[in-house]
Amino acid sequence: MRDKKDRKELLSKPIKQLDLENTKTILDLVRAFRDASIQARNIGKCFEIYEDMLTDEDRPTIILGLSGPLIAAGLRKVIRDMIHNRIVDVVVSTGAIMYQDFYQGRGFKHYAGSPEMDDKMLRNLMIDRIYDTLVDEEKFEETDRMIAKIVGSLKPGNYSSRQILSFLGESIDDENSILHTAYKDGVPIFSPALNDSSIGIGLTLYYESHKNGEKITLDSIKDNHEFLHIVLKSKKTAAILVGGGVPKNWINDAVVMANYAYQKEIEGHSYAFQITTANPTDGGLSGSTLEEAQSWGKIWQKATKATAYVEASVALPLIVGAVLQKGIHTGRKKINFVWTNDSVEVKHV
Repeated sequence: MRDKKDRKELLSKPIKQLDLENTKTILDLVRAFRDASIQARNIGKCFEIYEDMLTDEDRPTIILGLSGPLIAAGLRKVIRDMIHNRIVDVVVSTGAIMYQDFYQGRGFKHYAGSPEMDDKMLRNLMIDRIYDTLVDEEKFEETDRMIAKIVGSLKPGNYSSRQILSFLGESIDDENSILHTAYKDGVPIFSPALNDSSIGIGLTLYYESHKNGEKITLDSIKDNHEFLHIVLKSKKTAAILVGGGVPKNWINDAVVMANYAYQKEIEGHSYAFQITTANPTDGGLSGSTLEEAQSWGKIWQKATKATAYVEASVALPLIVGAVLQKGIHTGRKKINFVWTNDSVEVKHV
């Protein structure tokens, strides 16, 4: 026999129909999404979790994971503004995203194309296609060589991806650049699979011309060490995962590294939301759910979490736009990361 109390409770919250005539801002729309359904509601939940991250009195370190063609999609300034407005504290990215930011920082562009274009013709014209977006392969080659030249001015030794990306950010003068803004504002950017990008090609060109002498070396385990110390020295951590791949896994794996390598038990990320179109049913990492991550201890058992199954070029501007329009971040303390060799002090100011 059905429990009438349970039935009444389950049918207590009606879906509210969107009223676009009275929706004036991104914030209005995302707030309304919270009372809608399907992925609109999930975008609304992600916004709520972001608000919780930013207002938590324990001042979590917010880590942003980035993968996918985000610069090609037009999200360069969205990500730059997240850094500049201090609504993220650390960035973990694919090398490709940072390379395309650097490419644009040199004055080059992405161009509108179509997925139905003749790719053999594009190859003959030295034009590369990213779904419906085009880039100039000749300018890519110039940029690869420029990266090789820039890193050639570094003192020989072992460098983390954070150090190399900071150096590249220092070398360009573009206020809309992710790398340049992060360099100026002291926000660390890591790319644990930097080899798998055109920055990796630039580093390979550098290596080829210095292989018989002293040279810089990309030290990926130094990345682990540096990132892990940020996590260990944070009272709480929060994860925003845009796409999957290496950035997603690396951000979550830091908890496992802390527990095994440093014998320090930490509870996992206190907050997490992800924006993805990956399917969890193939068992791959990119599509793995935040609930699955809880089984590994990567996400805290009591964490506030949500997933929006929406392509990032749509979802991220909505969530970030709502946060900035509401001004949730106003007055939030800044983190200063003070680096000494490969050790870091995390200071709130």
